[in-house]
Amino acid sequence: MTQSTFAGFGLPNRLVRSLEAAGFITPTPIQEKAIPAQLQGRDVLGIAQTGSGKTAAFSLPILTDLMSREGQRTPRSVGALILAPTRELAVQINDMIRAYVGHGHLTTALVLGGMSRQSQINKLARGVDVLVATPGRLCDLLDDRKVRLDLTRHLVLDEADRMLDMGFIAPIRKIAAACAPDRQTVMFSATMPPEIAKLASSLLKDPVRVEAAPHGATVGTIEQTIILSGTKHKRSVLNRLLEDDKLSRVIVFARTKHGADKVARDLDLDGHAVAAIHGNKSQNARQSALRSFRDGDVRLLVATDIAARGIDVPDISHVINFDLPDEAENYVHRIGRTGRNGASGLAISLVDGSELRKLRDVERLIRKTLPRTGSLPDGSVAEAPESGGRPGPNNPRRGRKGPAATEGARGRGAKKPRWNTARKPNAGRRGNRRAGAA
Repeated sequence: MTQSTFAGFGLPNRLVRSLEAAGFITPTPIQEKAIPAQLQGRDVLGIAQTGSGKTAAFSLPILTDLMSREGQRTPRSVGALILAPTRELAVQINDMIRAYVGHGHLTTALVLGGMSRQSQINKLARGVDVLVATPGRLCDLLDDRKVRLDLTRHLVLDEADRMLDMGFIAPIRKIAAACAPDRQTVMFSATMPPEIAKLASSLLKDPVRVEAAPHGATVGTIEQTIILSGTKHKRSVLNRLLEDDKLSRVIVFARTKHGADKVARDLDLDGHAVAAIHGNKSQNARQSALRSFRDGDVRLLVATDIAARGIDVPDISHVINFDLPDEAENYVHRIGRTGRNGASGLAISLVDGSELRKLRDVERLIRKTLPRTGSLPDGSVAEAPESGGRPGPNNPRRGRKGPAATEGARGRGAKKPRWNTARKPNAGRRGNRRAGAA
């Protein structure tokens, strides 16, 4: 039965009041399906797209149980453990749980790399009700006996497919084995590859499977478009897009850490307020960049896929894929940073000829063909793709035949093969045909 309010679940009154104060009144579909099952003590396997309210779905039943046993702590023990793949997601989950708890007496702690190990040990020494952690640092503390999980009654794996991608499968199994055998286990994932299904079967006991959206589904309020642009022209296309004031708060995704730094550096040189976030930056630098973006000090955040999940900044107007991701699933997570909580959003991808295969993978996953254009959304003309065979209006080689037209496809200058053109009059025509097929 559909719940119209959180109070309908039978949550504690102070928890409901905290939700109302935070503006959460009506449960989302994944919350409607997951919360009752967890309150009944069942293990849960949840499949839900990014931005669907998974954090509340798994944390509210846990907090309900912990509030009934408030104040019962053992040194170095953990009442509930939530594992997340990235530091940013862990910090966000911890912040949300602290908001739900309000002025209650439940304690939370963070265990993740890039922060003071000793301060984490000191916090754990007294015992905590809710621990949010990344697997690597938690395993280190387990090995050093700075934390005990044998009294942990709740275990949550958030973004399980991402943790699998990051090679956390062995640490997860180790951590799960250290938890109480009669624990309640909840696993949430946006996708369900066979490896995740296998992991779920080994960790969950007769789980209730809840699903809020099919695999690869994107939020319907997000408009998606493709701009075909050669690699060398992406910078100018991006600058043209940013001339529009409607792009008020934008995440620009790059494929690599080096690429993110370069895009951010170029944007800064072009006069834009920008911050960057990726795995090579310290935790303090990453949090500072996010804070600047969230507070509106910078308009643009350039990021790798580390920010594709778990970054819940309100009112992100646009997501721009400067590069398409290597994994099609990450496209869904990237664009899910906008269009959250029923708001509209726009996702724009700049695609060159070398990325067409990735584009096809994305479209196969989301089950739709995305509109392509060689123009900017306002109707002005963007540069033509470098690897295309038909030069566009801004291409300096427009109308020229012969080897010069093949430069994008062959990676060579125009002068080198000219002697061949003189000997074979039809070489230019064949050259154009090859360029068009590239």
